[in-house]
Amino acid sequence: MRLLLYNIRYGVGAGASMHMPLPGAGYILGNQNVLPDICKFIKSTDPDIVGLIEVDSGSIRSRKVNQAETIAAELGMNSSYETKYGAKSINHLLPIIRKQGNAFLAAHRVHGETFHYFDTGIKRLIIELEMDNFAVFLVHLSLKYRHRHLQLRRLYDLIEKTKKPVIVAGDFNTFWGENEIYLFMRAAGLKSANTESLPSYPSRSPRKELDFILYQDGIRVTHFEIPQVRHSDHLPLICDFEVDQ
Repeated sequence: MRLLLYNIRYGVGAGASMHMPLPGAGYILGNQNVLPDICKFIKSTDPDIVGLIEVDSGSIRSRKVNQAETIAAELGMNSSYETKYGAKSINHLLPIIRKQGNAFLAAHRVHGETFHYFDTGIKRLIIELEMDNFAVFLVHLSLKYRHRHLQLRRLYDLIEKTKKPVIVAGDFNTFWGENEIYLFMRAAGLKSANTESLPSYPSRSPRKELDFILYQDGIRVTHFEIPQVRHSDHLPLICDFEVDQ
């Protein structure tokens, strides 16, 4: 099977266009030329599962277009998405921000998804996708170091309760790379598909390993790559794997 992980930055693109006519203006104005390129790229990789971080589910920035549903339709997949803030967050009241979330796209053999939430941080969503013989968790961890480690504790508890082999994918915001999550990985029995610790951020000149695909015993990685495409400020991760029977 093939898993594609991609922080698409709400389809606003990367580089100088993000800051025209004012710094950061792209986050509000959007860029309608980017999403078709993202769709084309994702379709070209022929994935079985897609984990999308920073998806716009229909704000004025995306011209009311739900990016998860648009990409899923292009791929002939189902989509599962949710706002990344907790139910009581004030962000649910704010224009544009209340439409920011994460999403899974997958083929029809998926059993179903469950939405969990961290107790700390602003970005709290955890999506659990259950397959026949394994499970995948999709996360976007906090920018704050202390919050990240409290979130990892919650994530560990969820993994421990799962009876199937687990994959954890997402933007971990680990500014010190794998070293920052070493103890979490050891405790949860996880290994990184990115054995060379290749950086994925920023896309124009990657220096930091922020994005991870982690996996447990019972799953065997057969291929891993980070395509050099710059439709976002993050590079995508592609992981081919097999599940032991």
